[in-house]
Amino acid sequence: MHRGHRTLLLTATASYAAVVAGVLTTSPLVRLDWHVAMFKPYKQWPCAQGPLDVLVVAGQRGPTAVAALAWLGWRSWRTGSARPVLVFGTALALLNASVGAVKLGAGRLGPHYAHTVGSAELFHDGMIFPSGHTANGVVVWGTLAYLAGRHRRAAGAAAGLMALGIGLATVYLGTHWVSDVLGGWAAGALVLLSLPLFEPFVAAAERRLGRFGWFGRGGRPGGPDRLGARSPPARRPRPCPTRSVSR
Repeated sequence: MHRGHRTLLLTATASYAAVVAGVLTTSPLVRLDWHVAMFKPYKQWPCAQGPLDVLVVAGQRGPTAVAALAWLGWRSWRTGSARPVLVFGTALALLNASVGAVKLGAGRLGPHYAHTVGSAELFHDGMIFPSGHTANGVVVWGTLAYLAGRHRRAAGAAAGLMALGIGLATVYLGTHWVSDVLGGWAAGALVLLSLPLFEPFVAAAERRLGRFGWFGRGGRPGGPDRLGARSPPARRPRPCPTRSVSR
């Protein structure tokens, strides 16, 4: 791991810890949550509700995971490499473990179900902190950008805009507090930055699958190999010419 990557990983970890601490201690961050929630952006600008309802779907686990797996599965079949699917599966596993554990521990209620003004609404069997929509948007779209290859920079910018829009849309709709979204962004970034650490395990799993013949080193017959070159088609041997013997 190079120095810049290590710095980003530590920054994401510190940001996530700061948001969690801010919610647990009912800091000014919680007061900001209440100010925005009581402002009710969805009532201030009702015309934006329709498009933002659609945008939030891009952060839901079900639709995005199915679409991403379909695309990455096709890429794995096309190139003969299981890496795209394995990396995506690793990202989802890390997301479920990290975000799910904090959700269960916090038990926070969302703005629509809050009871006490000024309270962080913790330990009420809620599942709102950190924002799963936001974290899922960061991880799914960010992982696709991570696997984009030549277009990684443009894909990364598009993924960042998507994750930003999904998080802000949940605040607008009143389904999440501001701190939920901040935690979701930090949690998702932490998962993405941790992915390179799991590349050796992904490579080992890919080799193991190759031993079972599920993915060949040269890809599918006649398809591009791992390096992008096209394997030559098999040639049939030509029959030897026969000569007629006159008697």
